[in-house]
Amino acid sequence: MPTANPEPLWRPDPQRTAQAQVTAFQTWAAEHHGAPSDGGYPALHRWSVDELETFWKAVTQWFDVRFSTPYTRVLGTRTMPGAEWFPGGTLNYAEHALRAAATRPDEPALLHVDEIHEPSPLTWAELRRQVGSLAAELRALGVRPGDRVSGYLPNIPQAVVALLATAAVGGVWTSCAPDFGARSVLDRFQQVEPVVLFAVDGYRYGGKEHDRQAVVAELRAELPTLRAVVHIPLLGAEAPEGALDWSALTSADEEPVFEQVPFDHPLWVLYSSGTTGLPKAIVQSQGGILVEHLKQLGLHCDLGPEDRFFWYTSTGWMMWNFLVSGLLTGTTIVLYDGSPGHPDTGAQWRVAERTGATLYGTSAAYVMACRKADVHPSRDFDLSKIRCVATTGSPLPPDGFRWLHDEVRDDLWIASVSGGTDVCSCFAGAVPTLPVYIGELQAPGLGTDLQAWDPDGRPVIDEVGELVVTNPMPSMPVRFWNDPDGSRYHDSYFDTYPGVWRHGDWITVTSRGSVVIHGRSDSTLNRQGVRMGSADIYEVVERLPEIKESLVIGVEQPDGGYWMPLFVHLAPGAVLDEALLDRIKRAIREQLSPRHVPDEVIEVPGVPHTLTGKRIEVPVKRLLQGTPLEKAVNPGSIDDLGLLHFYEDLARKRS
Repeated sequence: MPTANPEPLWRPDPQRTAQAQVTAFQTWAAEHHGAPSDGGYPALHRWSVDELETFWKAVTQWFDVRFSTPYTRVLGTRTMPGAEWFPGGTLNYAEHALRAAATRPDEPALLHVDEIHEPSPLTWAELRRQVGSLAAELRALGVRPGDRVSGYLPNIPQAVVALLATAAVGGVWTSCAPDFGARSVLDRFQQVEPVVLFAVDGYRYGGKEHDRQAVVAELRAELPTLRAVVHIPLLGAEAPEGALDWSALTSADEEPVFEQVPFDHPLWVLYSSGTTGLPKAIVQSQGGILVEHLKQLGLHCDLGPEDRFFWYTSTGWMMWNFLVSGLLTGTTIVLYDGSPGHPDTGAQWRVAERTGATLYGTSAAYVMACRKADVHPSRDFDLSKIRCVATTGSPLPPDGFRWLHDEVRDDLWIASVSGGTDVCSCFAGAVPTLPVYIGELQAPGLGTDLQAWDPDGRPVIDEVGELVVTNPMPSMPVRFWNDPDGSRYHDSYFDTYPGVWRHGDWITVTSRGSVVIHGRSDSTLNRQGVRMGSADIYEVVERLPEIKESLVIGVEQPDGGYWMPLFVHLAPGAVLDEALLDRIKRAIREQLSPRHVPDEVIEVPGVPHTLTGKRIEVPVKRLLQGTPLEKAVNPGSIDDLGLLHFYEDLARKRS
């Protein structure tokens, strides 16, 4: 693919580059650890993967990671899966997350915002006090290191307190957002058998109250391992019989006691979208998350005590865990609990304005929705404090880059990032000292040997290949829950290239070191032996005002043929007539290639997504190949199961 964008959209000015933490880190690491002092970020990145152990040792020193017991070496074994990080070392994630309470007790650690959009602060001292009180109560309830503690909670301060208190006692946190139905939650929590459940009585979304008391009752009935249920009356309901009251557990003035646990001790369990079978229960470690997030948030996102970090997310998505880790860098984090578009499409910009966000993260889909809705952020809101707008969830199309540049600020740092629940971090994305090219992620992350590989396992430059990581990252899963022989973990990432992490995305690593994401490799289009990313087609099609959303699938046929339909969800009032059909095909042909033009364009009632908002291509492909619905998809992982019946019926008619 051509990668000759002549001019970057943005370049950091010399002052910003000089003041960036990654610049200071490179100077220090050159002096103390032999890192290259010249060559900027590309040279630092090369050193970080060539000298992996030295790099991660430097990260722990730079961020003053406190090991209560010293580690014997950085990497005991580096085989994947099974890399052993900092063996012998003990520490505690929550202890590091609350360190700023010692120096800035009266400043806000959290800013909580609901749909009224008025921020409510919680100071560092108060956060630490509540964590200390709740941790003591968890110990009194018999919660011991390794016990699982679950949350059925929206993005509210209580969720952060519960996570940190769980980590403080060495428990293992896991959470779902309250818009998940009972079956979806049970598919997750029943795997890990929690001993405590924190739950709200309901939540507010889109200007409405949603009562969840019946769901909580079902969870209690179906989770026999629960010793305690903690009631958080968000809507004001009385605590159900036998439940403990949140305020009673967090009222004491207790200094937190931080259990010192091994580096690889489980911190939390995250869940993949689980399109077939039960969701994968992904276990990440206290130490691995601590050092990976310090690197990512401190060096890549350039966050520190003066910053306010807002990412639109829910507790069912890894970005919530990532947001909470902003506390590690002493940053004030912004928790928004509500609809991304209430009372209007500009809602997130209003939250960013009212909280003084310096780094604002959102989804590529929201950016494109704002563009379509004719939102004008810089005209309507004071966004002067924002230094960076970051996006994830799906590739940010070139039009999204241009819109942010034109409508927010022309000196805006735009960070499109890509990672995964699997590592709860980014493989590539934000670098404060590098230019931003339209449609591209700035660079692979430090310590991450990200490459694009062809089917024979050879790295390719300026060509589409499989996203692989050839060295271990500290936040890679220590294991999957209920995977005693490790086979499910191995098969998820290491079955294609033994000993090398294959993530399941098509990417291009450009000759200037940037990265382009093309979409999922397991649903990628392959016509006449040429691989194409679905994201490229979405970008073109969804520029058309008549198209609300689209889904493209490539289906291998039994006779060796290949059928590539494009499904379009039309905007209100639009009609899929010959004129629109012609415009769709012409746009794809002219902006991509004749090979990208679909065999059919089919109107659909909607595009199904995972609960975290990603279009589900692979299950739809399976349905179109004749797989029964119950085997093609995990029903609990889909936002609107009814939409799948359309594709099921279509497969039946075609057969």
